[in-house]
Amino acid sequence: MSFLSLILKNPFRKKSRAALAIVGISIGIATIVLLGAITTGLVDNVDEQLRLGGADFVVTGNVSSNPSSGTGTEEINESWISTIKNVSGVKNVAGVYMTNIYLSSQFYAPIVGLDSKDAGFMDISIRKGRLHNDSKDEIILGKLGSEQLNKTVNDFITIKNKQYKIVGIFESGNPNIDMCAFAGLNNVQTLVDSSENNKVSMIYAKLDKDANIDDVRKNIEEKYGDNITVVTSLNDLEAIQGQLDMINAATLGISLLAIVVGAIGIINTMITAVYERTREIGVLKAIGWSNRRILTMILGESLVLTITAGIVGSLLGIGASLLINYSGIMYPTPTVLTIMPFINAFAVAIVVGLIGGFYPAWRATRLQPTEALGYE
Repeated sequence: MSFLSLILKNPFRKKSRAALAIVGISIGIATIVLLGAITTGLVDNVDEQLRLGGADFVVTGNVSSNPSSGTGTEEINESWISTIKNVSGVKNVAGVYMTNIYLSSQFYAPIVGLDSKDAGFMDISIRKGRLHNDSKDEIILGKLGSEQLNKTVNDFITIKNKQYKIVGIFESGNPNIDMCAFAGLNNVQTLVDSSENNKVSMIYAKLDKDANIDDVRKNIEEKYGDNITVVTSLNDLEAIQGQLDMINAATLGISLLAIVVGAIGIINTMITAVYERTREIGVLKAIGWSNRRILTMILGESLVLTITAGIVGSLLGIGASLLINYSGIMYPTPTVLTIMPFINAFAVAIVVGLIGGFYPAWRATRLQPTEALGYE
């Protein structure tokens, strides 16, 4: 049997013990992968909302630690629409109100308040019907939303005990947007809060061709910085960054916990294995195996266990991510799997393997052949 084959097979001599060690580590690995997917999904979802229709920048209320909307921003009075429009260098603006609402008993989806004259900001194409009339109880549905609801043009839909006529089906190429419904700004404001219907979630702005975005931003912030925030990228959203920091801190904490717990489990597993194989190790040293070779074998066996746990944990993390998306628990912010969580997870697995295997491996190299051969 080759040296590599020995390393690959030895950890699984005691299947139940190996399985327990793998399960213990894989739970931590799965959590790391899942949190990474949640973080990426959150970033992608917010970034898509900020960049709808290619707006040059977005204006929101000053960000707080308890944001009132899913984008991590505060609502602002719609009077700011005309204020921003009159800023030098600004070509066009659009007030937008975004919220999630039940479009049917089982379909909880985004509804966007946007006047039809500003539909260009959303970069959508009407596939059937027409745009909504802002002053009437009319909506347009995204292609995916219409399929989910099994509705088409000229059908009616009841939202909060109010009937709306579907006058158009649109498509954007963005799955999140294609699940939305659009209605006039005032209509959606009234749906959300009839007693205070003069708020917007954000204001999209496009600049004149020759305007400099940094100059315009500086101008707005100097004049109105106490009341509003100019967002040109995801990094400007401090509340979202706070949420990401919390998730990243949780990931780091779980990674450290996985290293500690996993290392203890691997030390226990491998030290027991070394004791059980004392005579075997003695024979190997008696026939000429060096301490380095013994050390490499035990560390290799430890790494085999933890890398196996990394594979199992990654599969569990993928399964949990897909289950969350399928169930709609986090809609409209789906989890997104990328390579980085898996790199982090396997890095943790390797660290656990090295830390957990070093002491048992060192103990194995300290065994004297004569004592080991006489061990019962």
